[in-house]
Amino acid sequence: MNTLPLDPQNTRRDFLKKLSAASVAALMSRQPRAFGAVEAVIHPKATADSCILLWMGGGMAAPDNFDPKRYLPYEKGRPMKDILSTFPAIDTAVDSIKIAQGLENIASVLDRGTLVRSHVQPDLGSILHSRHQYHWHTGYVPPQTVACPHIGAWMSKVLGPRNPVMPAFINIGQRIEGIGESEEIKAFTTAGFFGTEFGPMNLPFPEEAAQSVRPPAGMEPGRFENRYKLYRKLVDQSPNRDFLSDYQRESMLRSFENAQRLLGSKEKDAFDLTLEPKESFQKYDTGHFGRGCLLARRLVENGARFVEVTTEYVPFLHWDTHGNGHETLERMHKEIDLPIATLIRDLEQRGLLDRTLVIIATEFSRDAMVEGTVGSSAGDQAAHKGDTMEDPKHYGLHRHFTGGSSIALFGGGVKKGFLYGKTAPERPCVAVENPVSVTDLHATIFHAMGISPKTVFDIESRPFYATVDGKGEPVRALFS
Repeated sequence: MNTLPLDPQNTRRDFLKKLSAASVAALMSRQPRAFGAVEAVIHPKATADSCILLWMGGGMAAPDNFDPKRYLPYEKGRPMKDILSTFPAIDTAVDSIKIAQGLENIASVLDRGTLVRSHVQPDLGSILHSRHQYHWHTGYVPPQTVACPHIGAWMSKVLGPRNPVMPAFINIGQRIEGIGESEEIKAFTTAGFFGTEFGPMNLPFPEEAAQSVRPPAGMEPGRFENRYKLYRKLVDQSPNRDFLSDYQRESMLRSFENAQRLLGSKEKDAFDLTLEPKESFQKYDTGHFGRGCLLARRLVENGARFVEVTTEYVPFLHWDTHGNGHETLERMHKEIDLPIATLIRDLEQRGLLDRTLVIIATEFSRDAMVEGTVGSSAGDQAAHKGDTMEDPKHYGLHRHFTGGSSIALFGGGVKKGFLYGKTAPERPCVAVENPVSVTDLHATIFHAMGISPKTVFDIESRPFYATVDGKGEPVRALFS
């Protein structure tokens, strides 16, 4: 695919303007059609029917989570170059695998899944969280001349819903406005050129999800239906109707029809967390993310195809640790550890884990000294650039590192208690065995869901593939 030119000196604002222009162009495009070669594509046999992506937005440092290295405690005056991990390693349910202290509950369920320690990201020159998040979620490096579909939208488009009244693609915990780099955040959480009906149902606050499937207070069902009819009339007769292609306009209207169908279904109760038994709810009640994990389980139980739950990327918050890294990660461990482990156990107890692929992922890792990876020209974005630690807030992994990160996979046909790939034991902690690119990771996810990575659609008279140029190769060693 051709891309819009990206000068390394471009400002963030210039980049986002280009991306927004591409998104608008996609809305005006005609219907994406199956490309001629798609008839020759043979889809693999699915090992999963649904997928839950647990997104650690902001850069989850592998050495402080799933890939612990040599540990040293905080000590005033200690050289920064000596710091590889700020948490000691702990045992897990798999004898050969250790992870970081603070993730004891996840450690207890690692025998149900696979840990990949050799995920690598490209050097994009300028390491913006939004660029790498866009790349991870769509498989394409931005900016592009079209708005690329999120991997959840591919599943929605190619596979369709598991339950006709349940949205196929649901995004939990991601606010759209007021969080920094928001234009691109919006871009990668859409269906792109596939159209609105294949995009996500956005639930920014899981505890308020039930409100999203109820008509406004005091509005009788007939009035809600009349609103939809009036909206359709306005769209069809609007003087600005040519802004959207016929396909995109009809796709938007079909998304409203789908929403109306959900409002009248019994499955809408899945969105109401107050219906969860108290003892079960408390295991998930560690914050928005924990409650999002509970909501994801309830939605998959009721037929959702793809659900993303995010800790949410907010600059200098959550996993975006440019200062106070160790203290912040202690808090994040408490937020994610029990809910993730409970989700895995609950899916298993309900007989759903074998056919549900659960993924824990992030846009890149972090290091105390290296920005990007070896040889990168990326600017150093650490708040503390001194050679020694002079304050506890300097203790942590503050720089963006793309040379080796970790991914955890559970259920969905992947091996149990399996470790794949490794990074160097000393800095630079790059992947030294079985590196897995974003393209091949996507191919692996699609393979589990029964979608060929060579799946292709015609958009603007050019082929657009599920993985770049259709060249993604699933990592077959991960499957049982």
